[in-house]
Amino acid sequence: MIIDHADAAGGPAQDALLKRLEEPTSASMFILVSSQCDVLLPTVRSRCYQLRFAPLADADVVRVLVDRHAMAEPAARAAAALADGSVGRALARSSGELTDARDVAFQLLSAAASNQPSRRLAVAKTAAAAPSSRVKDRDALAARLEAAAAFLRDMQILIAGGDPASLTNADMAQEIATLARSFDRERGLAAFAAVERGLTALDRQANTKIVADWVALNL
Repeated sequence: MIIDHADAAGGPAQDALLKRLEEPTSASMFILVSSQCDVLLPTVRSRCYQLRFAPLADADVVRVLVDRHAMAEPAARAAAALADGSVGRALARSSGELTDARDVAFQLLSAAASNQPSRRLAVAKTAAAAPSSRVKDRDALAARLEAAAAFLRDMQILIAGGDPASLTNADMAQEIATLARSFDRERGLAAFAAVERGLTALDRQANTKIVADWVALNL
């Protein structure tokens, strides 16, 4: 029996589960799934083995998407870059959303390379607006910033002399190599830090347009 979101169970419900956890039948196995195991009662935790699951590596997500879901490898790489180690999250994004996130992210980095503040802010305006009514502005900007982070990682790989085939966006290796000329190692790391700070601000419900403008001006 799999009990998902086990932490949502109240104290009385968890108490009622204790006896079954203490004396399960020989053919029974209980799996309690929780992202907040500290919310579970100590008496429940003490009767369970704890197994922690880390996010999958991007390469593993790509392999699952290609082998089990017949996704083209370039699309799978793009999905993995925005999935934070989750196959489910990668599958939840439509190919159109992935294409939009990569296109706008590349525009944002290209504008940053031009060093023209007006161009940066123009692209930031695009980045802060959702491509359709099905997507919230905040979610669209987050996806585009995650895509920008993937491009910045790819640039660092090329700057370090890495194999272009290992890039998350391997299908755009030539374009990334051209863009990398404007982002040396130090600037690339600073840009990555700006993107991460922007994502943190979005998580804290900061204004979407302000976040987009700030990131664009600090890349």
